[in-house]
Amino acid sequence: MKILESERLYFRRLVMEDLDALYKLYSNPEIRQYFPEGVLNHEETKEELKWFLNGHPKHPELGLWATIHKPSGKFIGRCGLLPWTIEGQNEVEIAYLLDKEFWGQGLASEGALAIRDYAFKKLGLLRLVCLIDPKNIASQKVAEKIGMILEKQVDGIDGDNYPTLIYAINKDHGKT
Repeated sequence: MKILESERLYFRRLVMEDLDALYKLYSNPEIRQYFPEGVLNHEETKEELKWFLNGHPKHPELGLWATIHKPSGKFIGRCGLLPWTIEGQNEVEIAYLLDKEFWGQGLASEGALAIRDYAFKKLGLLRLVCLIDPKNIASQKVAEKIGMILEKQVDGIDGDNYPTLIYAINKDHGKT
């Protein structure tokens, strides 16, 4: 089921047939270098995939979605919207992860922009965040390209003690 699309990408629900393609990404240390849990093995990838088959279990309109490159028809990543509670406040994160083969083509920014607009216009969300490792300059640039501003750095989320930058944008695209 197609959720949304941009010029070169479309997003659909993940299906079990995505497992091998997703595992290829999740097992790559370079692609997963800024994730607190690092690379995932095949079983861990399968568990995450099962978690998101029908959207996020508590918020089915949110979740991680298969990201398909329209010109090639290839599964190139997973992007979407994830709910979090950060310092007692409910937040929704724009999440993006793409195959290294597709880095440097503006696809992460294109996808994040489409997801931002979908979240504000279709889902009626009022605020979005990106949670980014301070060393991940490329993701910081994506957040800035879609109008987010750096709000603060926290020492960790959900007790992971992993320094995280919080970029944010309000629906009116004004300052957070």
